[in-house]
Amino acid sequence: MPFTATVLTMFPEAFPGPLGVSLIGTAWREKGLWALETVDIRNFSEDKRGFLDDTPAGGGPGAVLKADVVARALDSVSGSGRPLLYMSARGRPLTQARVKAWSQANGITVLCGRFEGVDQRVLDARGFEEVAVGDAVLAGGEAAAMLVIEACVRLLPGVLGQADSLSSESFEDGLLEHPQFTRPRSFEGLEIPEVLVSGDHKKVAQWRQEQREQTTRERRPDLWAAHLAKSQLKGAKARGE
Repeated sequence: MPFTATVLTMFPEAFPGPLGVSLIGTAWREKGLWALETVDIRNFSEDKRGFLDDTPAGGGPGAVLKADVVARALDSVSGSGRPLLYMSARGRPLTQARVKAWSQANGITVLCGRFEGVDQRVLDARGFEEVAVGDAVLAGGEAAAMLVIEACVRLLPGVLGQADSLSSESFEDGLLEHPQFTRPRSFEGLEIPEVLVSGDHKKVAQWRQEQREQTTRERRPDLWAAHLAKSQLKGAKARGE
């Protein structure tokens, strides 16, 4: 069985969206390297009016997806042992390390919330990991689910044309990626950095590393601090300290 992404959502028509195009889409539709399935949460309401939600316990605005409805939707899905992910602004941040771990499973099951969220009891009872894709709030979890699925699928063997390109990407070693350039050599008065057309591979590698460090230091001081700490620990171990 290929890696399977199962999405629990109120809006299955939102999929595949961008997952159906380019190399990701080809790997799904033509190569069968991964599979996508959607489950419509609305089909699991036992309310005569089809309601999936109710008012928040303790009062307050909005509505909350009911635990029993979500549980029935999840229990209809095969594939036990997969990571269960709930897309939530209050979740732990999405990282490349988490994505790599999920991509090594036989698939993921992703719950897309709506309204004020999902009853916490079903998240706890079923063992969902809450995942945030950024410090922003979306109207629902569908866009975030697509992001997570694409991040996992692109790591699967055979999905990307050049697998070796993955090793130099942002986050793979704790640093952001260096800037990229291609022809034409001159664009609106801006030139490709001379070192990149010098043919000196050692200098190119050095320039790229310097750019990665500078970009990370300026844009992600949190990553830079972690990188420095890791480097200092590695140095201490090398010295036998």
